[in-house]
Formats: sequence, C-alpha cells, structure tokens
Amino acid sequence: MLNEKPSLFLITGIMASGKSTVAQLLSERFEKSVHLRGDIFRKMIVRNRREVGPDSGDAELDQLKLRYRLTAMSADAYYGAGFNVIIQDVVIGPLLHDFISYLRNRPFTLVVLCPSVEAVERREAARSKKGYGLWTAAGLDRVLREETPKIGMWLDSTGLTPEETVNEILRRSKTEGLIL
Repeated sequence: MLNEKPSLFLITGIMASGKSTVAQLLSERFEKSVHLRGDIFRKMIVRNRREVGPDSGDAELDQLKLRYRLTAMSADAYYGAGFNVIIQDVVIGPLLHDFISYLRNRPFTLVVLCPSVEAVERREAARSKKGYGLWTAAGLDRVLREETPKIGMWLDSTGLTPEETVNEILRRSKTEGLIL
C-alpha cells in the first residue's frame, strides 16, 4: 500500500475505456484515498439536466463546465484533508484545459486511457451499464484523438488488464504525466 504525500490523478478517456475500474484499483493502492466520480454531479441534476452530445450548445456545455468545477472543488477539498484523490470522468477535447484550471492543488497527474475503438465497443457490449446513445464510440474517440490536447500520460490500454494498466500508471507517473 502506498503511503506518500497526497496527490491528484485524473483518469480520463471515452466511455467504456476502463476509467471506473482503473480509478478504483488505483485508489485502492493508497493508504488514504478517494475515488471521485465526476459524473455523480451530472446525475444530481433532477430537472433540466442537459446531456452533452455531438451538436451541444451553450446550455449543455455550461452544465458540463459546472460538473467539472464541482468535481475540482471536491477534489481540492479531499486533497486538503490529506487524501490522494483519483478523479474519474470523461474530460476530453478543448475543455481539458478548463478542467485543469479548476484544480488548485498539485501534484497533479493526468492519465488519458485510449484503447482502440474496437476494444471500447467490446467492453461496452459486455457491461450492463450502457453509455452510448447520443455518441458512438468512434465519434467520441475522434474527439479524444483529434481535439484533446496532447498533454499528460496517454496510455493505450487495449492489451492491458486493469491491474497492468494501474501498474503502468504508477511506473510512468514518476517521470511523465505530471502537470505543474
């Protein structure tokens, strides 16, 4: 079990890329940790929730930014209490810079899971929770690969187990992926 000075991790990628599983396993490696699921803030909106789709307008993007700000505020609060915080959410495209700007604490490690579209489609078909509807895996993957800033640690986890992915994150986080 790791017992280090607290740090922040963002595990991002498209839906069914392994974010939830990897974030949970990573959080279990630390003696004092929080697995913060950013999507919980979207689910809290009972009425007038705006889902982000390929043709989203200002109302949808404003709610997405609100979700990101709430996630960052919670991460900073847990970090301030001495926890390692592993944030998990779909944070892709140009809004990645916005999300990072909302976090006040460092060190911060950004991990972008980018398995192949075929692997994502297999994972989506095998799970009970379904994420795709407004988006296709290929469409969201295009946003990830073509519009997301190439910063942090990009990890093709297509051929890795979740445990191997966590091991690779911990190994590489010492030398790359750190946002100062």
